[in-house]
Amino acid sequence: MDWKKGEDRKKILKKLKDARSKDFTFSSSRILGSMCSEPHPIAVDAYNSFIETNMGDPFLFPGTRELEEKVIQMLGGLLNAPKGYGGRITSGGTESNLMALWMAREISKKREVIVPESAHFSLKKAESLLGIKLISAPLDDEYRMDVDAARKLIGDAACIVGIAGTTSLGVIDPIEELSKICLDEGIHLHVDAAFGGFVIPFLNGRKFDFCLDGVGSISIDVHKMGRSVIPSGAVLVRKEKWLDSISVATTCVSPEKQSSILGTRPGGSVAATYAVMKHLGINGYEKIARNCMEVTRYAAKLIEESGMELVVEPVMNVIGIKVKNPRKIARKMEKKRWKLSFDEQIGCLRLVIMPHVSKEAMRKFVDDLRLIV
Repeated sequence: MDWKKGEDRKKILKKLKDARSKDFTFSSSRILGSMCSEPHPIAVDAYNSFIETNMGDPFLFPGTRELEEKVIQMLGGLLNAPKGYGGRITSGGTESNLMALWMAREISKKREVIVPESAHFSLKKAESLLGIKLISAPLDDEYRMDVDAARKLIGDAACIVGIAGTTSLGVIDPIEELSKICLDEGIHLHVDAAFGGFVIPFLNGRKFDFCLDGVGSISIDVHKMGRSVIPSGAVLVRKEKWLDSISVATTCVSPEKQSSILGTRPGGSVAATYAVMKHLGINGYEKIARNCMEVTRYAAKLIEESGMELVVEPVMNVIGIKVKNPRKIARKMEKKRWKLSFDEQIGCLRLVIMPHVSKEAMRKFVDDLRLIV
């Protein structure tokens, strides 16, 4: 590609428009396999206003740093964080999980981590990058981590990871029981609530956060059900001083040390997250979660009435549909302009009912799926 001389602005914008036209958009209501959604307009406006800010240098951007602190405070309130907690805005669940396991490794000086078979693939990245060893615990009949099996695997483990909203089915591991085990054994419990963090608090009163004494850290994504821009996530820890275990001295920017994976961190996502959380408030998020669950129940009913079978009754706004050859069916549905995902290990199509998905879209989807299945 020759770009030595530069190119006319209008030509560049035309090429960008052509490239974007090949993409799917959340507003079409036909993306059914993503845990992200269309950002709220106020988040987009805030992001654009802070696009040049860098959280890696708060000396230059003290106002943006203050916004990060306020976001952590709001998330702390949402997740029942105790006094003395801390947190960081991250690029999302992968970075948050990496930070939590890095911290658990450094504090415990141990390298084994117990995870459920349903764990997100980011934990495999952590295994490679951090030099830890993942020990996989089997699932029970409801596709949750088997608590008794996890207890037997502890040995010399640094940490147990529980999932509050699994990627494939949206189920919630028995976090209360895992919390008790971790308290008894004196090990760290990390809760991956990247998806469930903005759903569970508004639905069923299940305990999964810092109200449980054994929970040491939580990852939560605001670019999923939080309606912020991509990427926007956070990791919260029970004791802020724990972040010192992963801090690195800095020599060329304003803070004396950084306790984050990224050095340069986009302030735009911080501002966007602050704006959308303040704008929607707890009541707004509750409405979003309940609306998504209403569409989820409607879709599940249509699917079962059509003679298809669900893997489990939806716990959150994720549906697994039992099918043979899920990859093949997903590709056929793609030809009908439906973008969904699948899990070949479970043998199911996977639908995520995000805020952009309507009842009308689900009715059309089930009609098309029934013809193929």
